[in-house]
Amino acid sequence: MEAYDLSHLNILVAEDNQHMRFVIKTILKGMGVRTLREAADGSDALKILQTFPADVMISDWLMEPLDGLELTRMVRSATDSKNPYLPVIMLTGYTEIARVKEARDAGVTEFLAKPISAQNVYHRLVQIIERPRGFIKATRFVGPDRRRKAARFSGEERRANAA
Repeated sequence: MEAYDLSHLNILVAEDNQHMRFVIKTILKGMGVRTLREAADGSDALKILQTFPADVMISDWLMEPLDGLELTRMVRSATDSKNPYLPVIMLTGYTEIARVKEARDAGVTEFLAKPISAQNVYHRLVQIIERPRGFIKATRFVGPDRRRKAARFSGEERRANAA
């Protein structure tokens, strides 16, 4: 894995637990990130995003009054969203497959389970840099392409024939 200079990244951390915000900020500063903003909940994060040009947002899932999933959905689809393509790393202690799928379906870019480590945070940032995912805007979904692998297809290509 290549070492990256992260000093020019603008990162927003949305986390309701002050201690966890401190831990995340300390990890990011240790990686060289210089420009960080923090929000105590999703609604504060939305306000900050109106003026802060974030390159990445790290958000906790469970926050009041606006949780990380609703925050992600609003970043992706609100008419006044400044950057609907913003990479979102969802941070949570809930790692059941149904939760991971729910986060993916809300438009989360990467999923990070608690407890966190500097290595895991760095790995998610590298994934965003090295493997950016195409963006999908559909009737019921807005967010990064949910497919991680190119599926192999062995059959007749019918999409070209449909036109």
